[in-house]
Amino acid sequence: MRDFMQPSRSVAVAEHGMAATSHPAATLAAVDILRAGGNAVDAAVAAVAVQCVVDPHSTGIGGDCFALYSPASGPVVALNGSGWAPAKASLDYYQERGIGEFTDTMAHSVTVPGAIDAWCRLIDTHGRLDLGRVLEAAIGYAENGYRITPRVYLDWERYQETLRAHPHAAAQYLPGGRVPQVGDRMANPALGATLRAVAGRGAEAFYSGAIAEEMVAVLGEAGGLHAAEDFAEFSSFFTTPISACYRGHTLLECPPNGQGLAALIIARILEGFDLSDASLSEADRVHILAEASKAAYAERDAILADPAHMTADVDSVLSDAHIATLRGRIRMDKASAAGDWDLPNHRDTVYVSVVDGDGNAMSLINSVFWAFGSGIYAPRSGVLLHNRGLGFSLKSGHPNAIAPRKRPFHTIIPAMLQKDGKTVMPFGVMGGQYQAVGHAHVLSAMLDRGLDPQEASELPRSFAFEGTLSLETTYSEAVKADLEKRGHQVEWADEPLGSCQAIWMDHGRGVLLGATDHRKDGLALGY
Repeated sequence: MRDFMQPSRSVAVAEHGMAATSHPAATLAAVDILRAGGNAVDAAVAAVAVQCVVDPHSTGIGGDCFALYSPASGPVVALNGSGWAPAKASLDYYQERGIGEFTDTMAHSVTVPGAIDAWCRLIDTHGRLDLGRVLEAAIGYAENGYRITPRVYLDWERYQETLRAHPHAAAQYLPGGRVPQVGDRMANPALGATLRAVAGRGAEAFYSGAIAEEMVAVLGEAGGLHAAEDFAEFSSFFTTPISACYRGHTLLECPPNGQGLAALIIARILEGFDLSDASLSEADRVHILAEASKAAYAERDAILADPAHMTADVDSVLSDAHIATLRGRIRMDKASAAGDWDLPNHRDTVYVSVVDGDGNAMSLINSVFWAFGSGIYAPRSGVLLHNRGLGFSLKSGHPNAIAPRKRPFHTIIPAMLQKDGKTVMPFGVMGGQYQAVGHAHVLSAMLDRGLDPQEASELPRSFAFEGTLSLETTYSEAVKADLEKRGHQVEWADEPLGSCQAIWMDHGRGVLLGATDHRKDGLALGY
């Protein structure tokens, strides 16, 4: 039980259904759908569609999507809604022109957006309501306007230069040449019209016809290689989750090209330590997580790629022998050497967790990759295009090297936790590269330390990446000094690390316990 004298949040409690998102309008949209008879799939898509309107720095219909769906009866399924590179995007093309890396506002960094096809596939296959009803709230906010919330404003202010680099984007998102303030009203009628078209005609409305033609034209004007066929022939796809055990539970993640494998590696390494031991200091816990993270990310960066191009075997990577080797390298008194990373970092994503009254659970994540994506904007359609192609390698021989119709490495990962074959928690931790570490951190806080999901989400966070161990400022100077003595290059994080949403399903009592992170504007709400 939390200390009610301290500033924090109570875990949300409900019985019939619950949603947890990082924006209050999205949570409300999801709960409205649940109360109108929709299921968890309907509610999750409704929520993320709203966020694509009201939180454009983090997500949009010009981005990608991954999901894990756990029906009340039956196995969990994964959906890969990541877009592919244009058919003309060969590695030779870039090497012949001396392009050694993509910049974040370059048209070559834009892959075909996969989110809309993913949403439509989810609704068509597992939804209960009409797509028009599901998108109703998002259309309303786009056409009639929405109010800017504090964290949305903070990020808008911080990353406005991406918008200023593109006149069409600046005209829409910097009205009067300035960042909208907290409480200001914003609208995007062009985006509303596109969502109406999708509501009426499904994914076809987005991937062919006038909307697709405008995206192709805008990208072509910016130097892209995209063609109408790249959009028209694109499809998301269902696949089977990958998993690993942790403290008698099973952690499920989407398979590559997402980084869920890294979360599983970290969890498997941590399971070899007694993290319930009260004698462990906070510095000990940070150190163990940092060392496990460095080992997992080195594996991730070497092997993760489009599933059709993966050369490593996931089962071998997660085998007892391989994990024991990685774990055996960890010393409690000394930090290991930092790994190399030559692809862009990013922080911008939204994650949605929903459970309905029948026990169906959704874990869904949607992103434009960098803040405001590429900044390339199709004004007649209201589509701000992501830059997920930054996840490709431009090195010959790397499994993640760019190639025609290939999907890049992805950081966005939803998660699902099971106990004895039954789902007990859809959850996710936004935050770009941090996400795999965030999954393991929240999981350990709950299963090793007995915290509820809200308490787990509020713990201070750390992240070992690119040679630096970042600490949120809620850690003490003593913890920082201890870690520096072990050889870590420690710095204070300049912004919060990630944001968690989770819903614990207590099947024995028939109650739902929801959490959403104080690091964003959102809330968990049920009925």
